[in-house]
Amino acid sequence: MLWVDKYRPKTLDKMTVHEDIAKNLKKLVSEHDCPHLLFYGPSGSGKKTLIMALLRQMFGPGAEKVKLENKIWKIETGSRTIDLEITTLSSTHHVEMTPSDVGFQDRYIVQEVIKEMAKSRPIETKGKKGFKVLVLNEVDKLSKEAQHSLRRTMEKYSASCRLILCCNSASKVTEAVRSRCLNIRVNAPSIEQIAGVLEFIGKKEGLQLPVGFAMRVAAHSNRSLRRAILSFETCRVQQYPFTENQVVQTMDWEQYVSEIASDIVNEQSPKRLFLVRGKLYELLVNCIPPEVILKRLLYELMKKLDSELKHEICHWAAYYEHKMQLGQKAIFHIEAFVAKFMSIYKQFLIATFG
Repeated sequence: MLWVDKYRPKTLDKMTVHEDIAKNLKKLVSEHDCPHLLFYGPSGSGKKTLIMALLRQMFGPGAEKVKLENKIWKIETGSRTIDLEITTLSSTHHVEMTPSDVGFQDRYIVQEVIKEMAKSRPIETKGKKGFKVLVLNEVDKLSKEAQHSLRRTMEKYSASCRLILCCNSASKVTEAVRSRCLNIRVNAPSIEQIAGVLEFIGKKEGLQLPVGFAMRVAAHSNRSLRRAILSFETCRVQQYPFTENQVVQTMDWEQYVSEIASDIVNEQSPKRLFLVRGKLYELLVNCIPPEVILKRLLYELMKKLDSELKHEICHWAAYYEHKMQLGQKAIFHIEAFVAKFMSIYKQFLIATFG
């Protein structure tokens, strides 16, 4: 088992990073009526760990007995019937899913699944909750229509169904949905907190850590606890005993994006754009989210740019990220950003060096 799973806190009491949030959630559960919740914060900050610990606090160990199902829903849309397949993770008390997996048809999933769950309301017995919990991931990626459907179903079925929404960016969730939830901001842990967790894991695994090694791994993690633990385990596999100057590897895909940025800066031509497109496809095929690719590419390009160009390039990155949210094919928008960058950068080089 990976350390990231092995040392994931199972209960709110065992939280070492977001103790204040865990304390408040515990208080919320003890009052026997939990509102709809919206957890938001950067990737790897511990949102899912908090949600799973909260479910265990609500329903006991039964919340951990989950089964993975690929379910096909037959949806009536006026004149025709469509089949939508979605993967759910469920226990007797909750269902977890990512509606954005079905793309622009996400609103049908939101409507049908919540209705289905509301119909099978658990019987309220002494000490047991009389509602089911639906955990929705990546709510910030839902279409506006799906979010409007979500708002209506939240109101209609609130007696039998509680929603726990999870996302990276609350600003992409409509005000109507946000205002119906208790919003919980899960900040990225500090470098010191991450280092503390790594030292704890090291002690449990019986490892000898050189002075400052945990801090170095934490500093490379971009304040993502999940990433720090994965990097720490990678270092352990690559070389143990650890050394003072042991290299903390960056992720393969990040090195690949860095190469793409170098390709773009070294030459601006249709031929180079074609080459870059192939590399971008490679990243997308390996399931790196398109917005993560665009963000990382911008970060790498910024390192190579003159300060006078940075503002304009940031503007275009934001523009194409917004277009990407509205469209279906992410590759078009990332490639359009690369083409725009090449055009601006080439003009800059001609104006500067003639």
